Amino acid sequence: MTIPFAIAGVQMHVPALASNLAAMLHRMDVVMARFPWTQMILFSELAQCGPVPNAPVSLPGPEEETLQAAAARHGVWLIPGSVFERGADGKLYNTASVIDPGGTVVKRYRKMFPFRPYEHDVTAGSEFCVFDVPDVGRFGLSICYDMWLPETTRTLTAMGAEVLLHPVLTGTIDRDVELAIARATAAQFQCYVFDINGLDSGGIGRSCVVDPSGTVLAHAGGSSETLPLEVDLARVRRQREAGVNGLGQPLKSFRDREIDFSVYQRGSGVDAYLHTLGPLSMTAKGGQAGIGMGAPAEVLPLPPAPDEST
Repeated sequence: MTIPFAIAGVQMHVPALASNLAAMLHRMDVVMARFPWTQMILFSELAQCGPVPNAPVSLPGPEEETLQAAAARHGVWLIPGSVFERGADGKLYNTASVIDPGGTVVKRYRKMFPFRPYEHDVTAGSEFCVFDVPDVGRFGLSICYDMWLPETTRTLTAMGAEVLLHPVLTGTIDRDVELAIARATAAQFQCYVFDINGLDSGGIGRSCVVDPSGTVLAHAGGSSETLPLEVDLARVRRQREAGVNGLGQPLKSFRDREIDFSVYQRGSGVDAYLHTLGPLSMTAKGGQAGIGMGAPAEVLPLPPAPDEST
């Protein structure tokens, strides 16, 4: 028997050059006053500090301790989006904490795929993040651009994640594409997806929650909103066993695959085309990158179409 579990995604205004911590604490108070049945609160990427790394924090540190106290006060799981962290190695990371209802930090996750070349100063993390909510199920955490690389979700779900918590900071025209990716991710990996964006310097909103069949359960607009939903992990387990709506069983199909993908072997040479694409760098004004590039040498032209007149 599974226990229903209520998650509230918070879409809120995020300033660029000032701490947002006090506003986040206030929103937690509001969420718990309006939706007292909430058991987990999820904020957007960089909700605490905004997109400019002018004041990175240390973890553990006083800001995180304040959030720990808030989680304990309300008795909820808390994922406060992420924050720019200055690691003990002196490097800058985009890091999310997972805080349990007792106020203990049970995990910290460093974004694996910073949005380069834009996040050029951010060092990539190397460890996946899954954690268990007792008597409920297993949760996975990724941050924004991570989802564009499906290998991240592939690994989290292979590790047993049934709900993907995905804080986002997107203020650009590709938000429509991200929403499509969120739906596809939920269906491909048969998991709930909580894709929570910010506002102002924190994004253009349009947060969404998707169920394991790819159906959008909630979709915010461009204003301050809270998306409180109850997830049913029995549905995840049923669909993973019996198929998406009784049809495809992609996780088991991947498990039972008859091939291994040589593209993941760096020395295989099968990815030679990727090395023709030039450096991962900022697009220049009037740049000619990619203009006039031919087809990959390995791709042969199609034969002429048969003459159907004879």
